[in-house]
Amino acid sequence: MAKSINEILLHWRIKADNDFTVAEKELKSKSPVTDAVCFHCQQAAEKYLKLFLVYNGIEPKKTHLISDLIIECSKIDTDFEKLSQSAYLSDYAVELRYPDDFYIPDLEETKEAFESAKMIKNFVLNRINIH
Repeated sequence: MAKSINEILLHWRIKADNDFTVAEKELKSKSPVTDAVCFHCQQAAEKYLKLFLVYNGIEPKKTHLISDLIIECSKIDTDFEKLSQSAYLSDYAVELRYPDDFYIPDLEETKEAFESAKMIKNFVLNRINIH
């Protein structure tokens, strides 16, 4: 049985919210694992942007690039261009997951990544209506 659009949207929302919640909880911990927080911030931002696209009837491209997703969303709502300063979150999609280019963000950078993800979350959720 095929999923309804409401189910699909809800699943995107749950997955985005879960990434955001993991980042938020870890950031509040005594000794946050900053690279993991930044990774989940990127994942949450990516999924919220894809949620907006799906909400508007567009199948999102398989990409981790926040800038590409912002461009796609901007074709629907030009206000998304205001999010372009958050494109740097893409750097946390793959690079932080492997030791090849070893890098651990400091706490200040991690907090900035969280605020960017939070801004994208709020921006998207204010423009869609799902339960």
